Amino acid sequence: MSLFDIAIRGARPTIHRRLPRGFGALALLVAAAAPVSHREIRAESDQSNGAPNVVLFLADDLGWGDLGCYGHDVIQTPHLDAFARQGVRLTQCYAASGVCSPSRSAILTGRTPYRNGVYTWIPANREIHLRKSEIALPKLLKERGYATCHVGKWHLNGYFNDPRHPQPGDHGYEWWLATQNNAAPSHANPRNFVRNGKPVGELEGYSAPLVVAEAIDWLKNHRDKSKPFFLAVWTHEPHYPIASAPEFRAKYGDLTDKVQIEHHANVTQLDHAFGQLMAALDEIDVAKNTFVAFTSDNGPEGDGIKSPGRGSTGGLRGRKRAVYEGGIRVPGMIRWPEHIDAGGENGTPVIGSDLFNTVCALAGGKIPADRVIDGGNLLPALKGKAIERQRPLYWHCDIAPGDMKVAMRVDDWKVVANEALTKFELYDLKTDWQEKKDLAADRPEILAELKQQLSDLSAEIEKEGPTWSRTPKPAGRAGRAKREAVSP
Repeated sequence: MSLFDIAIRGARPTIHRRLPRGFGALALLVAAAAPVSHREIRAESDQSNGAPNVVLFLADDLGWGDLGCYGHDVIQTPHLDAFARQGVRLTQCYAASGVCSPSRSAILTGRTPYRNGVYTWIPANREIHLRKSEIALPKLLKERGYATCHVGKWHLNGYFNDPRHPQPGDHGYEWWLATQNNAAPSHANPRNFVRNGKPVGELEGYSAPLVVAEAIDWLKNHRDKSKPFFLAVWTHEPHYPIASAPEFRAKYGDLTDKVQIEHHANVTQLDHAFGQLMAALDEIDVAKNTFVAFTSDNGPEGDGIKSPGRGSTGGLRGRKRAVYEGGIRVPGMIRWPEHIDAGGENGTPVIGSDLFNTVCALAGGKIPADRVIDGGNLLPALKGKAIERQRPLYWHCDIAPGDMKVAMRVDDWKVVANEALTKFELYDLKTDWQEKKDLAADRPEILAELKQQLSDLSAEIEKEGPTWSRTPKPAGRAGRAKREAVSP
């Protein structure tokens, strides 16, 4: 039996089956929002029999349509396009939130952001943070004998490099080079990086290549080479304020919009850095046994036309901060040579929190049994099987534009709601991926079932999360309280 088969063994069909299209029975789905016991999932692998290395590469504000392999006809991304041909491209890959910090928290914990407490983006010197009580992926892998490293944006605490909040090292990273939020003053010559608790001063160069250079240096010179490794590379590109090297701006000399030039060059700069890292994996002869996942934390910034941010949603509705598809559907690609067929495309809905379960399965780790884990192991989907989930895909972004801030997806049905859960929209993503036709009035039986499930799930999630700095607001259906929200 292969390591891949071990990692997915025991997967059974997802409990979130298609809703009947002719009537409103939803009994099969009710259990999804009810408390359940959490089965421990364990793959029987360890470093002695080939536990894979893992690289999680996370872009910042990269839209679903920003890469050549996702259909952009201007932005040049040769390395990521090649990577897509070497592995599988996920066409329905979701971030766990429409903004950055919550998405990151879900990747590391497998838990939806409102449950793990990181419910919104984190300004400096605010109390919101990824709590030590959360069990982070690098900590689990370190216990399994992995060498661990984080490079790039952190954005999971308000008091960065300050004992008042847990730092990357407290969550299991042995080596880290990070910023609290954005590279400052921009991606050019940033001076706010901290390495293993010590500020490093101004660095010469541009953010993504600098971050990848640190990752490569760790791989070659600082890690324990007798251990498998877990490497998180979280770039700042293409989050504003951006800066791109002249060599990448020169590729877009035929464009006249300076903001567009800078953005497109910034994505190419990200692509260049990604290519450097993939080349390094080949150089040190570990690529064949390394599981690499690439994705983004949310959709693109701005309106895509006039305001800063020229990223593309690929035609999806909404952008960063929205719970419509353009705010949460993002690029997603996975490569694992000899385990995942090259050149594939997969339309199974997956979400950032799935990476927690997936990597745990690969490493032979245990999924924590003392808490709700919202993610599922996505490896079965790569073999044509269903993903087992204990909860549906769920989003809550309280700085979303307009009224609609909550969403849930069950199979192809997606319900979108306001924060008080008094206004609802219903979409069939199989036939309407751009969310143009609200079916709430046409399918009242489906909407009624999803409304109840969404209300129950929202109440469960918010009850578990910390209060932090909530301010009172009129109670909605589940008695919610309004959290503070400051635009990122």
